[in-house]
Amino acid sequence: MVRYSMEPDAAVRSSKSRGSHLRVHFKHCREITNHIKGMQVDKAIKFMDNVLAFKAVVPFVRFTGGCGRKGQAKQNNTPGDKGRWPVKATAVVKDLLSNAISNAETKGLDTEILYVKHAQCNRAPAGRRRTYRAHGRIGKYASQPAHIEFILVERKEGVQKGEDEEMADGAKTQRKISRKEMAKSRFVKIGGGTD
Repeated sequence: MVRYSMEPDAAVRSSKSRGSHLRVHFKHCREITNHIKGMQVDKAIKFMDNVLAFKAVVPFVRFTGGCGRKGQAKQNNTPGDKGRWPVKATAVVKDLLSNAISNAETKGLDTEILYVKHAQCNRAPAGRRRTYRAHGRIGKYASQPAHIEFILVERKEGVQKGEDEEMADGAKTQRKISRKEMAKSRFVKIGGGTD
């Protein structure tokens, strides 16, 4: 059994999937997984379909060197306006996410309320090749593969706010006062100016 960087609580129903030594750019995968973390699963799949169709852009937040500005990047609630459409990495991440969804269906989870609890991308060992340079030299020609992992969890329904309970004499319960407000009420104000 492989180890995940985070294990979900045993009481929470969850599903997982991971890929190791994937031949896609690590930096692209990091930006995609960072963006879809916390999303509903169906919304994340739709987002990646839109990226593959060039209707949405993956906002680049960390690895922005040489990354051009895009008008579509402003649609997201992310800092800056830099982004790209990493097609190969998006397809691989989408396949991993759909694998996690099918694992959830096998476990009997409700896929309508699933969301991405944990999405992580790590660097894998570089694939080393060589390229031939001028004057008989040889240079490195390395790929930057990635390890990617997902954990999906069912989102719990929100709890309704309780109604104010009335006391026996008909008055409503008082609001809680913080320690700071309590200390302010003990403070006696001296002086009052020249009114």
